[in-house]
Amino acid sequence: MPYYFYAISVFLSAFLLFQIQPMIGKFLLPWFGGTPTVWSTILLFSQVLLTAGYAYAYWLLGRMRKLLQGSVHLILLGISLLVLLVTAVAWPSPLTPDASWRPQGDASPIWGILRVLLISIGIPFLLLAANSTLMQAWFHRDFRTPTPYRLYALSNTGSLLALLTYPIIFEPNFSLQTQAYLWTFAYLAFAIIAAYLAVRTYRWRQRDEMRESTEEQTAEATKPKVGLILLWIGLAACASVLLISMTSQITQEVAVVPFLWVVPLAVYLLTFILAFSGGYLYSRRVYLVAFFVVAIGSRMLLNIPFASIVAQVFVFMLLLFISCMLCHNELYRLRPDARYLPTFYLMVAVGGAVGGIFVTLIAALIFSTGFWELQWGLVACAILMAIVLQMERDETKRKRPRKSRRRGKQKRDLILKPVVIVLAALVLLLSGYVIFYMRSISTETEMATRNFYGVLRVWALNEEQPELRAYQLTHGKTAHGFQFEGDDLSALPTAYFTPTSGVGLTILNHPNRPDALRVGGLGLGIGIIGGYGVADDVFRFYEVNPDVIRIAEGEGDYFSFLADSEADIEVVLGDARVSLEDELLRGGSNDFDLLVIDTFSGDTIPLHLLTQEAFEIYLSHLNEGGIIAINISNRLFDLARIIYRVADEFDLDAARIEDRGDGIQSYDSEWMLLTHNEAFLQLPAIDGRSLQPPADPTSVRLWTDDFSNLFQILK
Repeated sequence: MPYYFYAISVFLSAFLLFQIQPMIGKFLLPWFGGTPTVWSTILLFSQVLLTAGYAYAYWLLGRMRKLLQGSVHLILLGISLLVLLVTAVAWPSPLTPDASWRPQGDASPIWGILRVLLISIGIPFLLLAANSTLMQAWFHRDFRTPTPYRLYALSNTGSLLALLTYPIIFEPNFSLQTQAYLWTFAYLAFAIIAAYLAVRTYRWRQRDEMRESTEEQTAEATKPKVGLILLWIGLAACASVLLISMTSQITQEVAVVPFLWVVPLAVYLLTFILAFSGGYLYSRRVYLVAFFVVAIGSRMLLNIPFASIVAQVFVFMLLLFISCMLCHNELYRLRPDARYLPTFYLMVAVGGAVGGIFVTLIAALIFSTGFWELQWGLVACAILMAIVLQMERDETKRKRPRKSRRRGKQKRDLILKPVVIVLAALVLLLSGYVIFYMRSISTETEMATRNFYGVLRVWALNEEQPELRAYQLTHGKTAHGFQFEGDDLSALPTAYFTPTSGVGLTILNHPNRPDALRVGGLGLGIGIIGGYGVADDVFRFYEVNPDVIRIAEGEGDYFSFLADSEADIEVVLGDARVSLEDELLRGGSNDFDLLVIDTFSGDTIPLHLLTQEAFEIYLSHLNEGGIIAINISNRLFDLARIIYRVADEFDLDAARIEDRGDGIQSYDSEWMLLTHNEAFLQLPAIDGRSLQPPADPTSVRLWTDDFSNLFQILK
């Protein structure tokens, strides 16, 4: 029976470890602008805490006497339960801090996220991270025959199952607070099982000590060397870099879909499962060939405009799978004797943490104009494979007499194997391709900047037509708008904000005209709607990205909508909803005549701006007869469905206006207008452009801060 308790403990700890990550990520998104970098920071936290957990297991197993190991672990399990009890009383739920923990001012988002994570889940996460290594070591002492590495594969199976069930079962069907309590009860069950196994360590007898002493003397000859340990770290770090960088790539450059976060991590864990189950499906030659074919071809695919999002995501995941199969199977081949498995897992965790630190904290400083860590991660993967091949000794050479090996050792070490020479040539080819691509992007880009919120680029448009030359600001694949360079055209509203768009029609036909308007804007872009402002108007924008503000206000002399506006322009730095809520508490309503929400025009969906609680804040900032204009232009999601549901909840009249772009001044756009002023929507300029609502516009469940489900509105 104890055999099964070890398996249950390892599986449950892995499940809880990876169930908490998307759950806490969903909770934190609204506090930090809804940016996908929140997930990258959570991955960094996870890698670092995994390392700390393995280090704790390594210390406990290597430095503490057997009779004390169980006692120390029991104490920490008790502390973790006490922390969960305290947070359950002090917070809305054991894992979800109250609003007082939200970021304040211009504090670093990364450190703010890490602070909340450390307080809310730090100690339980540490013990869950340590559990797999600890239980494998105790299992090995209890049962000498079965290999403990099977438990490692079981651990990754639990992790994978957690990631797959969260977006399919838990997220759509349970509120965040309910999820937190379910997780806490499951953690309590885990703690009971872990405590039982800790108590079981008291049963070990002196004869076990004598047997292990003999095994230690035998195993001492095979103690891992520094070079091997560095290779463990390098392979694990490379896989971690590729995981986090590909996640950033598909969520910021291809399709920013929050539930896609779990897909790369699931692929990453699948390769761990396959590798540490025995590596039966692994062929180094096949995977190396596939690696270079897909690594080069994937970038070519992304340069083809008509490549679908599904195709792009598929290629990225295929490349991640191949790369991680190489790294993780080579790790499995280089695994040590079971006596050294705490050291092995600790070094693997250190590598994962190094990769996470590089991508999250260092890469932004090195690669300031793009997410180039993905490309160089692929190059590093190829280099590591070359090192593995060069270090590997043929069995025939191992059987040579020792004296002969000694004479030829230095000579053989200096000779590169033919396969390594071929691999080195391919590495140079891949490196050249990356450098060429980086230079081509740099040449085509007028300006680029990178921060926590992503990469912003300014591009020149219509260079072959000087009279229509313009500059456009993009964030990944999301266009924030453009401005014509010529003086005769520079004042024209463009992109989604032309006079024929929903917001353009609203401003030009607002019932309060010709009097002054108070306009609020969630999302600044390049400030195009500020161009509609006239004397005495007030346009107040809320923008979370400081780089966007600097560019819109004129840095680089590319855009001048704000500078040229006759209105009084105000810009507030910070998450729009948090800022609006704070303003309500401090000074009351802004009494906006119009509130423009332009945060959904790309594929990124800041869910916290579409909840019932969010619209309560918006309506509190509108004056009587005020209007909310929402840009719902989106390739992936039918946002109109959730907006109609909101309108029904608050008894608002709604109009949906679609505008087909002309390819010169305007893009295709879709806006929804919400108001209690039914007469405004009946104006010919508005009513004549409004689409018929769907037959059942309120069929979806209303989103709240505690519940949202993107699957409901997939196109």
